[in-house]
Amino acid sequence: MNSAQEPVARRRGAALGAAAALLALIVLSVAWEWWLAPLRPGGTALVLKAVPLLLALPGVLRRRIYTLQWASMLILLYFAEGIVRGMSDGGLSARLGWLETALALVFFVCTLAYVAPFKRAARRAKRAA
Repeated sequence: MNSAQEPVARRRGAALGAAAALLALIVLSVAWEWWLAPLRPGGTALVLKAVPLLLALPGVLRRRIYTLQWASMLILLYFAEGIVRGMSDGGLSARLGWLETALALVFFVCTLAYVAPFKRAARRAKRAA
């Protein structure tokens, strides 16, 4: 196995974890705002918060480094929303907020674990050139 393939082989689980967390967060966002605990009965336009996650999904599933990098920054908005709603809402909505926070954290950690070896390899290659 050459050094270019090494990070991929070692971090496949991290990429799968990031994809699973992203899919779960998309499902949670839609279900939360349509059925489980919408701000108004019948659902709200907040269901559209799943759209940026849907835009990131193809690149995350293909394990594209660029997509994983910008998605790791985007996910921090969902992390913040989860904390705010977990602390300010009550009942089911608060529990869903904490679940959103946990999924965002899992995505962020898995993404960093997957991307870090590629960044280190690129730095080493740059120094060697």
